[in-house]
Amino acid sequence: MPKLSLDDARRLLTTVPIVRLATVGEDGRPHLVPVTFAVHRGSVYTAVDHKPKSTRDLRRLANIRANPRVALLADHYEDDWLRLWWVRVDGHASIVEDASRMAEPVRLLADRYTQYRDHPPEGPVIAISIETWTGWSAS
Repeated sequence: MPKLSLDDARRLLTTVPIVRLATVGEDGRPHLVPVTFAVHRGSVYTAVDHKPKSTRDLRRLANIRANPRVALLADHYEDDWLRLWWVRVDGHASIVEDASRMAEPVRLLADRYTQYRDHPPEGPVIAISIETWTGWSAS
């Protein structure tokens, strides 16, 4: 199984529109949600946006407050199994609620997603400091 280089893992990660964010709460239960994201230098950013949610106090935020270790997963599947790949980022997350510190991550997200240009995420922002990259490709 061919492991991906750091450069290939980073390149492939940026080709997908969403990743899955994995967190674990105080109760030890895993929680997995799809999120929009932007990669910049050694960090990945995602934000609570305007899409309908039952609450702004999301479980992912409570989980990060309890346990800041998170993982992000991007993958590509198709029937030609020679084209399969996945990339995982493990890191340490923090919650950014200060408007001045949210500005750059929100701009990065708006640069990546046209939906955010007219209606930018209001936050908070989750900032993930990347600790490790892992990836695999069938070819």
